[in-house]
Amino acid sequence: MEFIKGGAARVRGSVARSPLVRTMRRPHWRRLLFLGLLTVLALTLQGCGEDTSKPFRIGVMESLTGAGETYGTVASQAKQMALDEINAAGGVNGRPLEFIVEDSKCNAQDAITAYRKLTEVDGVKIILGTSCSGAMLGVAPLAEADGIILFSGLASNPDIANAGDYIFRTQISDIQVGIGTGNVLWADGIRALATITETTDYAEGVRRTTAAQFEKRGGQIVAEEHYATDVTDFRSQLEKLLAANPDALHVSPQSEFAAGTIVKQARELGYEGPIYAETVSVGATALEIAGDAATGMKAITADLDPDNAKGQEVLANFRKRYDYVTLPWHLGSAYDDVYIAAECLKQTGDDQDADGFRDCMYEITWSGAIGDNYSFDEQGEVVGLSRVVVEVLPTAERTEDRNYVVLGPAPRS
Repeated sequence: MEFIKGGAARVRGSVARSPLVRTMRRPHWRRLLFLGLLTVLALTLQGCGEDTSKPFRIGVMESLTGAGETYGTVASQAKQMALDEINAAGGVNGRPLEFIVEDSKCNAQDAITAYRKLTEVDGVKIILGTSCSGAMLGVAPLAEADGIILFSGLASNPDIANAGDYIFRTQISDIQVGIGTGNVLWADGIRALATITETTDYAEGVRRTTAAQFEKRGGQIVAEEHYATDVTDFRSQLEKLLAANPDALHVSPQSEFAAGTIVKQARELGYEGPIYAETVSVGATALEIAGDAATGMKAITADLDPDNAKGQEVLANFRKRYDYVTLPWHLGSAYDDVYIAAECLKQTGDDQDADGFRDCMYEITWSGAIGDNYSFDEQGEVVGLSRVVVEVLPTAERTEDRNYVVLGPAPRS
């Protein structure tokens, strides 16, 4: 033991007498060493910190072509407006937000193609979209299996509620549309109803829930017709419906073009009874096509509250930027989605952290263009928003900001 202690002492003495150690003990060398250590520490911390030049990259899937072109385009433009505002204000945690945009074309197959490009080529983990229910239902099983966030501001089919843990939407389920429409029909004294419906998930969801509620109240569906998305003339279907002598006609389209044409052709065939519809049918394009034929038509739709200052500010800014407005609520919903996404990215600090983003979505409460203090339930369904009953104005009374009057909240039972 004494040998070991003595050996260690001799080693320490030898080291202490070495030229290198004697040099490092001099004051100026100690200062240089200290500064060097500080430099290494600063570089290490910088390497561990967030790169503020690297953007947060997320995907966007909207129907830029196809049956949902009008509202897919307005949603895409609203999202771009929100992104530009966020980046102009300094970005998210000092980093810019960047979109990778793909056209989902309002159908499942094209949406799947867009999804695979975004996830497999671009490597995104968070996708805002889609515009159409069919596209959403086509992609949702893939997103759920892959652990990819799919967050829609427009898709409304009731089945989306069961799509999975990574699927969210600010759009209100069509269950409310159906219940509200069925109840309004009954309250208006309608007992025999004819329906014309586009063969898409959205349109069929509206028709199915409306018919179920109407029949539950005691009404009868006396005739129903369906049409494919590529149909442009609806006279043959309408003639069959009108031959059943219904009390009212219910229109459930996917596109604004079809909505306006159906209403116009129904009046041209001599139908003078009431017409009931949904959100797409009261879009600016649909009503421009229908003209006076749409006067008095009722619809159950989501609508921006005129007393919501944020919603009116967004509409004004959108009109100033793009020189038009259609389907204001869809516009506002898409806009809010970007700000909600930015908030969750701010919390996670990582655009690849889909699980963290999901957890943020479940916990968040938001106030924006489409309403105050809304949130998401355990199915990713929006909570705290509702639809209203609207009635289309005569063409002479329509303005660029308002084509209809709000009659009141949609009845829920």
